[in-house]
Amino acid sequence: MPKFSGQLTDRRRALLGLGAVLACPAVIGRAEAQAIPASFTGNGPVTRGADVTVQRVNTRQPVVALTFDDGPHPRLTPQLLDILRAANVRATFYMIGRNVARYPQLVARVAAEGHEIGNHTWSHPSLYGRSDAGVLNEIDRTSLAIQDAVGRPPVTMRPPYGNFYDRQRLMLYAERNMPTVLWSVDPQDWRRPGSSVVRQRIVGSAHPGAVVLAHDIHGPTVRAMPSTIDGLSARGFRFLTVSELIGWPRWDQRRIRIAARSPRS
Repeated sequence: MPKFSGQLTDRRRALLGLGAVLACPAVIGRAEAQAIPASFTGNGPVTRGADVTVQRVNTRQPVVALTFDDGPHPRLTPQLLDILRAANVRATFYMIGRNVARYPQLVARVAAEGHEIGNHTWSHPSLYGRSDAGVLNEIDRTSLAIQDAVGRPPVTMRPPYGNFYDRQRLMLYAERNMPTVLWSVDPQDWRRPGSSVVRQRIVGSAHPGAVVLAHDIHGPTVRAMPSTIDGLSARGFRFLTVSELIGWPRWDQRRIRIAARSPRS
């Protein structure tokens, strides 16, 4: 039985306080070290689906965010972490909640090495057609697992397959203050085209403000990363986490927590 199944009802009450805890992301600021215009507009209420979705950031600065989905993988994720550390690159990992619960020490290493961790649902379903309660259950369980592993919850969510209606994105932003992060560069590495093709597609398609999609559960993708990083660097690109790219403070430098609420709240 999953770790959270017996505790989920009580602990979801705690997660309902996350909207207040994540009030900072709801008011879009700028990281002190960056001046990158985010794709979000204004600080007022969210009224359109596009306001809660990030596919790329409009900027002329040569910056990209490398993102890796579906892990952590017990063998490949450590290899990728070694590659990123050697290159002094920080990335963002959109993790599946049940994998987080299975490999908490590996998740802790990802965070300890300065990478960002995002929410990729508990069991990787398509969220099309899911009720709001069903969507929040998938996301809340994952946020709780990440909180348990590293001491802070994720602040962005990526839906499996990108399947998330605008109305669902608005609901998630309203209920949890979490934007939906998609991508602007997709090497389709899940088709396993080979390391050289993955590298060529990423390096050739990268653009300022790009969000690059990849997966740390595929060996050829991990093996492509040294030459991919070299190729992007040769084009003058710098590497940021998703939070940095959209102008927020670094995720690992924010001490946010899921705060329990009183029974009357």
